[in-house]
Amino acid sequence: MPEGPRLVLATRNAGKLRELRELLRGRLPGLDVDTQVVDAESAGAPDVVESGITFEENALLKARAVAEATGLVAIADDSGLAVDVLNGAPGIFSARWAGKHGDDGGNLQLLLAQLRDIPEARRGAAFVCAAALAVPGGGQKVERGELRGSLLTQPRGTGGFGYDPILQPDGLDRSCAELAPEEKNAISHRAQVFEALLPWIISALGNPAGFR
Repeated sequence: MPEGPRLVLATRNAGKLRELRELLRGRLPGLDVDTQVVDAESAGAPDVVESGITFEENALLKARAVAEATGLVAIADDSGLAVDVLNGAPGIFSARWAGKHGDDGGNLQLLLAQLRDIPEARRGAAFVCAAALAVPGGGQKVERGELRGSLLTQPRGTGGFGYDPILQPDGLDRSCAELAPEEKNAISHRAQVFEALLPWIISALGNPAGFR
């Protein structure tokens, strides 16, 4: 039988938890990702105010707070959509761009309305993700990744979450929401940072007290 939780993802977003579990599946010897990688609610972690002004600051705030509250190795990410013609907005405000946190449909429609008159050649954007790893009373590590693409004029696809239906990655003819999970995980901004963090996750889980 597997032990109890060993790694907590500082989110209450089911989509992010699902993606992290898939990214880690088979990568961490002896770890059952379905029972030992849990979200913040399952771990009893408090909500953390994202008061930082960068993706990196917010990720670190959440990871540190959740690690200390739960006594577990914690990973937090802050991610969003950076639109070129909006000087990087919505950025850290992506999840609440329409005013209500997590209103994916409202966020999409507001952004599309704001970009209605922007020609295809100027609709460049990127998904950005910063992820932080923190150990209770110990060290921390932060990585950043980006997935460049262009914004569609209408949502396409039913997979993924957030702004996935309107970002078409460079070199592809489908939106992120039209990609199979394994296709998205091979190129996504979140996959990039978790791949970079993987050696540090293994180190932290193997020896939390010695992780610096």
